[in-house]
Amino acid sequence: MSKHNHNHKHEEPETITEQTVETQETETSTAQEELSELDLLKQNLQAAQDKVAELEDLKLRQMAEFDNYRRRTQKEKLELMDSAGEGIFRDMLPLMDDFERAMQHLRTQTADTGNAENNAMLEGVELIYQKFLTFLEQHKVTPIQTEGQPFSTDLHEAITTFAAGEDKKGQIIDCTQKGYKLGDKVIRFAKVVVGE
Repeated sequence: MSKHNHNHKHEEPETITEQTVETQETETSTAQEELSELDLLKQNLQAAQDKVAELEDLKLRQMAEFDNYRRRTQKEKLELMDSAGEGIFRDMLPLMDDFERAMQHLRTQTADTGNAENNAMLEGVELIYQKFLTFLEQHKVTPIQTEGQPFSTDLHEAITTFAAGEDKKGQIIDCTQKGYKLGDKVIRFAKVVVGE
């Protein structure tokens, strides 16, 4: 019996050891699963944070693109309005030329004849011309200055040159047709004679 007891006692520690090993393996396995789950959660969190950052970046880009689009369309709208008006104003400029020729003709006749009737007509034409000029100026259409100005290809069109003294070289000597600007844009170049 003592052998049996001895064997029995010997088996118990083995069973305890196996159970301890199994328990340790289970705990290790559970710890590894928890670590694995924790790693998975960390990866999911990182992926979600990356997605949020990506969406935030996309949102900011789209907002910037929309803002640029809005500015561009506003600018195009203003340019379209200006260009539509530009055509109308450009077509009115020959009327200004006609008014100026009529006033010049009436001034010459009035000076030659002293006729009071011509003088009254001249005053009437000048009054209409001034109203027309004011209307154009209210819409940012202004004449290009030429008298005593240096020649500029941005504003003037040279139709001919004229031999002049050194002080008149590169200067405008005469204007044969007035030029006009709409705002800062030239809608008709001034036709000029330039000294050389």
